[in-house]
Amino acid sequence: MSSPGEAGDDADVITASLRHPERFAVVFDRHAPHIHRYLARRLGGQAADDLLGETFLIAFGGRGRYDAAFRSARPWLYGIATNLAGQRRRAEQREYRLRAALGPPADHASHADRVAERVSAQALTGPLAAALAGLSRGDRDVLLLIAWEGLSYDEVAAALGIPVGTVRSRLNRARKKVRAVLAPTPAEEVPNHG
Repeated sequence: MSSPGEAGDDADVITASLRHPERFAVVFDRHAPHIHRYLARRLGGQAADDLLGETFLIAFGGRGRYDAAFRSARPWLYGIATNLAGQRRRAEQREYRLRAALGPPADHASHADRVAERVSAQALTGPLAAALAGLSRGDRDVLLLIAWEGLSYDEVAAALGIPVGTVRSRLNRARKKVRAVLAPTPAEEVPNHG
């Protein structure tokens, strides 16, 4: 194992951080840009800023339970970030359902608020957003970790705590559904026999 003055791989750094908590900053420095990019793609920049800190706070608090057999902490961090993103989405969905039940708000919104809402709405539209929204949470998580973050099947399995075979089947199912939305097949041609 590396001494506290040496960097080492993530497992060594996390183990060292149990006695020297400041060492955990190495894990943050190595992986924060990747985790932030992933969160920003899923939720937008402001939410990514918020959840990045929360991801590393949870990781820091759980570092005593980290499995040092995994030499890179990135899949573990993606797993935490994915769970937080799911929690954020579920909270937003509850809020949207509540707002829909209450009806439209009074028109007291400022111009800046209306612009921000319009931009947010436009970002959520489009065929890809629709395709992603149509996936189950598990299928979407697997697809995004592989497509956006370039994780291997093994890394996604570690991040989400699922078997590699489940990663493969979820990815296959997600790809088929996204392809069907993005490039629908033409209607079957009926042969004309007459």
